Amino acid sequence: MLSEKITKALNEQINKEMYSAYLYMAMSAHSTYVGLDGFANWFMVQYQEEMTHAMRIYNYLKEQGARIELQAIDQPPVDFGTPLDMFEKTLAHEQFITKSINDLLTLANEEKDYATAIFLQWFVTEQIEEESNDNEIIAKLKLAGEDGNGLFMIDKELGARVFVPPAAEGK
Repeated sequence: MLSEKITKALNEQINKEMYSAYLYMAMSAHSTYVGLDGFANWFMVQYQEEMTHAMRIYNYLKEQGARIELQAIDQPPVDFGTPLDMFEKTLAHEQFITKSINDLLTLANEEKDYATAIFLQWFVTEQIEEESNDNEIIAKLKLAGEDGNGLFMIDKELGARVFVPPAAEGK
């Protein structure tokens, strides 16, 4: 049985993951609007990943018999600046999510909720990958600079990304 504190914190994390999905959908829409279809694809895949993160927490709460309380999702911005600006905002957002996951893990340990601590390990590993991917793209964008050819190549590379659903746990 989950404590009230853990239940509340996990419900809040669902909201953060849903906002992340909404943010990346907005970034995808912005990318399409400015003619960067590869960037749009990358952010749409990111949207799909964030939705699976929210559902992973939702299902964990459900399996634990906890009450799920969905919260309002804030409206994301509409404009995101240059591709470099967009990925710097993406990295900052993922760092915010990393802190949130780390705070959840700290709370689980304080509550001696070892099942939730184990559950959260997947998210800790996922956040390492998220930040690494963002840093890699930022480095490429900085190398390309304002060169249209470099941006075209990065756009083409990001367009090749596909969504791969995470494997179901315990199955």
